[in-house]
Amino acid sequence: MDSIYLDNASTTFPKPPAVPAAVVDYMTNSGVNVSRGSYAAAYAAQERLLEVRQNLCELFNGPDCRNVIFTKNVTESLNLLLRGFVHPGDHILVSSMEHNAVMRPLVEMGAEFTRIPCNAQGELCTERMEECLRPNTRAVIMTHASNVCGTVMPLAEVGAFCKAHKLKFFADCAQSAGVLDIDMRAMHLDAVAFTGHKGLMGPQGTGGLVMTRELADELPPFLAGGTGSASDSERMPAFLPDKFEPGTPNLPGLMGLGAGVDFVRSVTPAAVLAHELTLTAQFLDGLTELERRGLVRILGRRDTVNRTGVVSIQTPRRDEAETAAALEERHGILTRVGLHCAPNAHKTLGSFPHGSIRFSFGWYNTPADVSRALEALEAECG
Repeated sequence: MDSIYLDNASTTFPKPPAVPAAVVDYMTNSGVNVSRGSYAAAYAAQERLLEVRQNLCELFNGPDCRNVIFTKNVTESLNLLLRGFVHPGDHILVSSMEHNAVMRPLVEMGAEFTRIPCNAQGELCTERMEECLRPNTRAVIMTHASNVCGTVMPLAEVGAFCKAHKLKFFADCAQSAGVLDIDMRAMHLDAVAFTGHKGLMGPQGTGGLVMTRELADELPPFLAGGTGSASDSERMPAFLPDKFEPGTPNLPGLMGLGAGVDFVRSVTPAAVLAHELTLTAQFLDGLTELERRGLVRILGRRDTVNRTGVVSIQTPRRDEAETAAALEERHGILTRVGLHCAPNAHKTLGSFPHGSIRFSFGWYNTPADVSRALEALEAECG
């Protein structure tokens, strides 16, 4: 029995063939470091890395490709951002749907924050934003799309709010980069944190942060060490991207990320989203009938408006973990079960503390995959 992978919100799989090919090609035919060697192969690797920055900058309509900072994942990006920006006495606004990659740094730092409420579908209650403000509010940080139920936040509206109130605006785009339109200028975003291994189709261990120059000047280096530049000084360079990129980067991974970004740009994020939402509509249609029979409970929206291809359910007649295990063992359906590192999102959706079974569709899934998942759910929950 062939497995059907429906855990693309965790990491996309399979990758476009060009992605592993780029990793292997780099490791086999180049393998050199960047910003260190004074020879043609090192210059070529540096040029490719610059091209990847340029492509990401264009994808997000960022200010400058030098402002694309590579990290190992979105969690590191968010820590670099939050631990550098938030100071004692600052107040931050978040949504009630945030992932622990946002919440744990804030809590560990002892930061003051207020959760802007979301409704039972995970949609931001924008009319409540004003009342959440305090005199010491400095920024809003918000997920672009929920990793639990796929609901998309209105970044353009929130960005206009931030501009009007002179607040910085940061977006956690772990679930949206490569799938949804992200326009830093139009959305008034000061920073976009992204990961490489989800919608951008790259390898794990890659990610980044795109920020304005004004914000970059305000943040201290997150790590310190050699950069291959300004080596006469024992202080970190002030220029980008070197200020935030000490040490040897994950070059095999970044070459793979570059191939993933190339693929996404060639097919377009709009086409990726359209494909995933077609599968989501088919899945929700089948789930609605199962919900009518009391076999499942759908979390979040029951349509394809303002959402991604991420759908979570509960199984009222059976423990969710047991159901997920049976889906794999008996039907080859691979999902994710639990709280998905977003406990307050589950509180908002009314699924805490049990959590949910999450199905997340990707570019390589098919309508036949969806049909098999629905058949498996009916067999296990009926």
